[in-house]
Amino acid sequence: MKALDDLETHGLRADPAVYSDLLKACLSRRAVPLALRLQSHILSSPHSPHTFLLNMLLSIYVKLRLLPQARSLFDEMPQRNVVSWSALIDAYSKWGLPQEALCVFDEMPTGDLVVWNSVISAFAQNSNGHEALHLFKRMKRAGFDPEQSSLTSVLSACTSLALLELGRQAHVHVFKYHQDLILNNALLDMYCKCGGVEDANTIFTRMADKDVVSWSTMIAGLAQNGYSREALKLFDSMKDSSTQPNYITLLGVLFACSHAGLVEDGWCHFRSMKKLYGIEPGREHYACMLDLLARAGKLNKAVELINEMGFEPDGAMWRTLLDGCRAHKNVDLAMHAAEQILKLNPQDAGSYILLSNIYANAGRWDDVAGIRKVMNEKGIKKQPGCSWIEVGKQIHTFVLGDGSHPQINEIKIQLESLIQRLVRAGYVPDLNFVLKDLEGEEQREDSLRYHSEKLAVVFGLMNLPKGQTIRIRKNLRICGDCHLFVKLATKLEKRTIVIRDPIRYHHFHDGACSCGDYW
Repeated sequence: MKALDDLETHGLRADPAVYSDLLKACLSRRAVPLALRLQSHILSSPHSPHTFLLNMLLSIYVKLRLLPQARSLFDEMPQRNVVSWSALIDAYSKWGLPQEALCVFDEMPTGDLVVWNSVISAFAQNSNGHEALHLFKRMKRAGFDPEQSSLTSVLSACTSLALLELGRQAHVHVFKYHQDLILNNALLDMYCKCGGVEDANTIFTRMADKDVVSWSTMIAGLAQNGYSREALKLFDSMKDSSTQPNYITLLGVLFACSHAGLVEDGWCHFRSMKKLYGIEPGREHYACMLDLLARAGKLNKAVELINEMGFEPDGAMWRTLLDGCRAHKNVDLAMHAAEQILKLNPQDAGSYILLSNIYANAGRWDDVAGIRKVMNEKGIKKQPGCSWIEVGKQIHTFVLGDGSHPQINEIKIQLESLIQRLVRAGYVPDLNFVLKDLEGEEQREDSLRYHSEKLAVVFGLMNLPKGQTIRIRKNLRICGDCHLFVKLATKLEKRTIVIRDPIRYHHFHDGACSCGDYW
């Protein structure tokens, strides 16, 4: 840049305003070499450099993702203020390095509420709810009163991990703070996404002020926890309150219709979006309608909807159609849907597995063998089922076929005992939910027996106090056999079990599930 060239040629120094303008130009042009020259200029001044200029430079390095340069400059700064400390912490947070952010925080000679909020946010954004809450408690012990930023960060961390008990601990601290609309909405979101729908409903009912976010969060929360009809009733109440629905509200409404099989209601809400609310249906709304139609067996209607969309369907939409084909045994359409998925993602193991089982159910064993051959040649493997359960503030992981858990032998013994008791109560393992090419019925039943959620349920029964709800997270949709297993186990063991899969929550109690066996 000519201005800097002239300064260097004549051995001159500019005033802070000029350096400030030059730094702004660096950022707008992403001119890294120029920023490094300016750093040398500013730090070599015979006078103590203005901290605000170094903070500007630090911010440039962070925004340009130049972590080594940012750290080097931070170490060279003769003076640092709150802005300086918050800028590395924030940098490490954005790069997924919360422990490094904590190290910087611990170097700080004195605390500051802004910096406390930054380091708490660093762990919250990186899904470490326990450490975020620990730092929050440290902050309080250090004499700093929490504010909205730190409280919402802690709640966000609990939400991302679906850790209800941790969220309840955070809620205790919120009680002591003035609860405004933003905090109440954060609490609603946390409880809904952590499976605490009763707690969410209590908060929602007591809220003096509600906005469209409050209504939308509660509607979606009810739907995702299996209470679809209650969600639709709440939508009617929202309209009566004169609160205008938005894009997200209608998404929750359509999700509720989809997971309750309410085809006509779904069509009615979908078709009225533009007319009544001025909302153009987006990709997510079409995806909900496809899910509704595919679940209900309206496969031709689902294809028509795909053809009338104003955009190309993505892999998730074709996967929805493929799953509907599996449930309703439409082999030809399944082949078409799988072909479209594999065009978009040739390594999609789930589609190969689904199509393989569809062929197997139709007795097309040559096609099953062909799919398995292709998978072997391409090195494509099915994603193993994985379940997580929290006991004693520790997350325990169970994976199908993995015997590494220290209690696995005892778990298997207790599982066998429970299955025998369930069989006497009418449970029959459903082998439709095992890969059809496993050799022999005994091997297939053995595979089904050790699905990850069954192991997690038994571990919970063994290690959690009687009467305490067992809460489990899963990476894959719960299969029909495990769904039946858990329903019967809750009746036999007199326990409530809540399982969260990638789509929704299942609340099992006294032999029934909140989904009404429609999922």
